Amino acid sequence: MSTKDFVEKDYYKVLGVPKDATDAEIKKAYRKLARENHPDANKGDAKAEERFKEISEANDVLGDPKRRKEYDEARALFGNGGFRAGPGAGGTFNFDLGDLFGGAQTGGAGAGAGGAGGFGGGLGDVFGGLFNRGAGTGPRTQPRRGQDIESEVTLSFTEAVDGATVPLRMSSQQPCKACSGTGDKNGTPRVCPTCVGTGQVSRGGSGSFSLTDPCVDCKGRGLIAENPCEVCHGSGRAKSSRTMQVRIPAGVSDGQRIRLRGKGAPGERGGPAGDLYVVVHVGEHPVFGRRGDNLTVTVPVSFTEAALGGEVKVPTLGGPPVTLKLPAGTPNGRTMRARGKGAVRKDGTRGDLLVTVEVSVPTELGDEAREALEAYRKATEGHDPRAELFQAAKGA
Repeated sequence: MSTKDFVEKDYYKVLGVPKDATDAEIKKAYRKLARENHPDANKGDAKAEERFKEISEANDVLGDPKRRKEYDEARALFGNGGFRAGPGAGGTFNFDLGDLFGGAQTGGAGAGAGGAGGFGGGLGDVFGGLFNRGAGTGPRTQPRRGQDIESEVTLSFTEAVDGATVPLRMSSQQPCKACSGTGDKNGTPRVCPTCVGTGQVSRGGSGSFSLTDPCVDCKGRGLIAENPCEVCHGSGRAKSSRTMQVRIPAGVSDGQRIRLRGKGAPGERGGPAGDLYVVVHVGEHPVFGRRGDNLTVTVPVSFTEAALGGEVKVPTLGGPPVTLKLPAGTPNGRTMRARGKGAVRKDGTRGDLLVTVEVSVPTELGDEAREALEAYRKATEGHDPRAELFQAAKGA
């Protein structure tokens, strides 16, 4: 990403969130847009693929608090195409960002640089620290970090609770095998004379006022292929697919985004590998539900069990059933707790199993059961379960 991109692109607009959006709002917006525009869901749609790249780029910046702060500061510094001078600099100096980032500065830009004394070493020093980019002082080729990769995986309910190792097939740009990543079919690229192998060129006026951008001649590689490789066309990178086994930790929830450091595309010239981001989708279970670290289950009980009390067996996920004591007079919908029978927490302990009682009403009755219930009705004729309801309705 160039300095110009970092300043000029409106990542908040890309994700459709306001500038004061919370981290949770940014995360939610990214997940929604990434799912809608993911290449796997839009086969052959170049526009969706480009949109997905823009969304991922925006999330890489706004989803990282440190990078978001740097981005906001850079945007504020060059707000509306104007350079805001430091204290005592005497006002605001207006620049055309196209001139500022593109090439030699005009006389007006030179005047602005002279008035920015409040920044000490000039904007070159400011952005050198802000973007961790230096102009380079010698003919050296810079290591390049590998691309980040995003993938999706669907787990069963049980796999999400207990954790699972799943195979992921991923496509990414990797060093071209035909030219060993050099970009030259003979394997002998030459150092770029424009950037002297740094992959960056200085843009700006005289003095300390300067910025750096990727070299357009070598596209930031620092090397130029005299005889471009026919497979990668001189880029040194080629699309490659691979399958790797990825461990998904226990206790993940639906929609969670997991970052696996160093599992993305490999870097160039000794640079570190990128990261792998895995978005997890979790299927439903026919019996159990989930509420945070706790599992939920609804257990039917008979009228006599609820009225007289007793012991009921309750199933657990992947383990033996547990027995819960049902107090006499248990109402329909009461929730009890079986401790330690829930989902795995980050510290390795388990949440609880929340058991909700549902009184089961029989649809058919035998003669003996009907007689017993008729006798019960006669014995409780003086009790009106709706009396308090009507009393409360009158008093409201």
